[in-house]
Amino acid sequence: MKILLLNGPNLNLLDQRDKLIYGGIGLQAIEEGVKKEYQDLEFVFRQSNLEGELVTWIQQASREGFAGMIANFGGYSHTSVAIRDALELCPIPKVEVHLSNLHARESFRHESITAANMNGMIAGFGPMVYSLGIQALLRLLKQG
Repeated sequence: MKILLLNGPNLNLLDQRDKLIYGGIGLQAIEEGVKKEYQDLEFVFRQSNLEGELVTWIQQASREGFAGMIANFGGYSHTSVAIRDALELCPIPKVEVHLSNLHARESFRHESITAANMNGMIAGFGPMVYSLGIQALLRLLKQG
């Protein structure tokens, strides 16, 4: 089973960001942890700071044979109508993840406009959100 893991802007510099908010671990370490924990699954990891690139990957996901998607759109979660619209057209199960608790941060981060077109969202548990997101996605896929 092939799963797409998308990461948005600034997540490429995750290990350089506020350790109290983001956990002090880099994106590559998160990816390695996911691969180690879920060895029976095939993951494709993509990260971009460019909104249009993320939109293209979402549009192509089902055609590329992905069974599901885990996504952390970072700041685009709060601003990107283009990503939200692409998600609406993407027929595969999708789980949004955020390392930090959005409701414990600045008020503009309290709403994720992209989450409305996802099956669900997991936030606030640091790097563990990726594993929790995969668990949720696998249950969605099992339900059919």
